[in-house]
Amino acid sequence: MRVFTESDVQAGIGKTNNYPFAGPNAVEALAWHSHPLYETAPFFVHDVGVVILKSPGVVLSSNRYGRLPSVDQLDDLRTQRGLKDTTFTAVGYGLQESFPDPASFLANNSRTRYVATPQLLQINSPGSTGDFSLLLSNNHKTGGTCFGDSGGPNFLGSGPTETKIVAGVTSFSVNGNCAGTGGVFRTDRKDILDFVKSYLP
Repeated sequence: MRVFTESDVQAGIGKTNNYPFAGPNAVEALAWHSHPLYETAPFFVHDVGVVILKSPGVVLSSNRYGRLPSVDQLDDLRTQRGLKDTTFTAVGYGLQESFPDPASFLANNSRTRYVATPQLLQINSPGSTGDFSLLLSNNHKTGGTCFGDSGGPNFLGSGPTETKIVAGVTSFSVNGNCAGTGGVFRTDRKDILDFVKSYLP
């Protein structure tokens, strides 16, 4: 098991980097752990996990690390007027769009890390997002997430207002076309923060 650090691993297949094998652009991992209450159905209720690295060989300056939110920090967004003014920075290696046939799927799965700046559409809505997730925009203007982005971070803010706060992780799509909205699992709930912090020094 390993974590890759290149922004474009597709370009490295057989060329400039070692993807998908061990090498200089990969960090070896020992194990991964899901939240103890995670279930495959409904998977989106405790959709968070951690990866244990083999050694602490990844060294970044302190201002480049993601930060955990405070408990219930995103609840403050619910009381703001104009949810669309709240943006996020979504990062992932997913498809650029959804395709109906396997050949198109493979041809457009570029294995390149992309960034989108979706807007907050819904939070804490019974019957839809509940109190564990957010619905963010997914359109040509803001971008969004699609299959393959799951587990990627969604940082609070975008552009000049982007923070290093990992507000959530990409979790689900509401339709097979990855259109309209995307679902993000919130990381600011106490049981989630307690789980993640139990693996931190």
